[in-house]
Parts: sequence; structure tokens; C-alpha cells
Amino acid sequence: MLKVENLEKNFGGLQAVRGCSFEVEAGRITGLIGPNGAGKTTIFNMIAGAERPSGGRIVFEGEDIAGLPTHTLFHRGILRTFQIPHEFGKLTVLENLMVVPPDQVGENLLRCWLSAGGVARQEVEIRARAEEVLEFLSLAPLGDDLAETLSGGQKKLLELGRTMMAEARLVLLDEPGAGVNPTLLIKLAEMIRRLNRERGYTFFIIEHDMDLIGSLCDPVIVLAEGRVLMTGDMETVRRDPRVQDAYLGGGE
Repeated sequence: MLKVENLEKNFGGLQAVRGCSFEVEAGRITGLIGPNGAGKTTIFNMIAGAERPSGGRIVFEGEDIAGLPTHTLFHRGILRTFQIPHEFGKLTVLENLMVVPPDQVGENLLRCWLSAGGVARQEVEIRARAEEVLEFLSLAPLGDDLAETLSGGQKKLLELGRTMMAEARLVLLDEPGAGVNPTLLIKLAEMIRRLNRERGYTFFIIEHDMDLIGSLCDPVIVLAEGRVLMTGDMETVRRDPRVQDAYLGGGE
């Protein structure tokens, strides 16, 4: 589904990403790990359209998407969540989901005047979808609460729900386990598995929790100093001396 070829990113004299190449297969949950400063978030930013690569290609379903803006990639099914959730705090949990679907009739002022009935009908359909997503995520009792009142783990579930409302094809999860208590982390991991298994979602995950990566991801891509160090299953990755050096301060 996604092929990254010789990807590079420079910030002035700093080369954050150095000739990275890897693939993300459709229908899989792929992990991306590495020590702080390895370039993981920069790679996510380039795939999601937030930053333009300095070199290389990002090929999604056969088309080079490098440099395309975020809103264009959203319409193609590439969605990204953040380590710190970006909810609309003053909207309800339900409303946070309802604003997601693109090209809603009510977004056009003229259509609001000329097709009020169509706006209302579509809103009923979108509300029903949003309520179904909340039920799936076990957030239904919180649907009328302001999103800012949710816990960190609940906000991560809400971000996952927003990807469901957009019918995402590739979901980039940036540290989904960060700030989530152990009970909700189990729930979040199960939701990711179910979306992958039951609905065919493809996930690409950055995470520092190696147990979470190990339980969810195969394969795992390891970055170090802006380069791909290795790719393999979690057990192989754990045993590799190069990975141990990268995390424990060895290497160059």
C-alpha cells in the first residue's frame, strides 16, 4: 500500500532523515520504532503531508504523493493521529465525530438555503454513524460530554473514532499508548486489532512501548540516526545487537 524510497529531510544543516526506504503492506499493522531523534515523527509528517521531503518518493497505492497537502491526502484515505490528541474541546464527543465526514451538504451556504431537507437528512445519517462508532469504542455514555473533559486514553479512542468516520485506508498512529492508563491501553490495543481484523484497516504505528508494539505489530521497522536499521518481527528485533546498541547508546 505504501512504499517509501530513499526519503530524505533536511532542516538547514541537519539531516533528520537519510535515504530511508521501507514498505507498509495493506491489511497489516506495521510498527516504527527507534530512539528519540531517530526521525520517526518527521517521516510521519512527510507521509501525512505536513512537511515536504527534501528528496525521495512516497508512493501510496502506486502514486507518488510526496509533497501533496494534508487535506488532499485526507480525501485519499490517509489519516494521522498525534501523540497529544487534537480534539475540538468545546464540542461534544459526538460532535467531534460528526464534523469529520468530508463534503457534507451543510458546508455549502447556498445548499443550506436551497436544500435544507437534504442537509437535515444527511445529518441524521452522519449522527447514526457517529453513534455506531461511539458504541464500537465503548464511548457511547460520553457522547454528550465536552471532548475536553475526557481522559487521555479516552481522547486517544476518540481520535481512533475520527479515523473510522473518514473511512480511512491508511492510519498513522503517533504513540497511541502515550499518557494512557494500563486499563484503557488494553482497550485501545483491542480496538486497533478489531479494526484491522474486522474492517481491513492498515495501521502504521510509532510507539515507545515495546510490549504494545510486540503485541500489535508485524513487521517492525527500526530507525536510528535517520536511517532504517532493520525490519523484522519483534522477537528478531529485540535480539539484534544493532538495535540494542541504538537504544542503549552504542553504535557510532
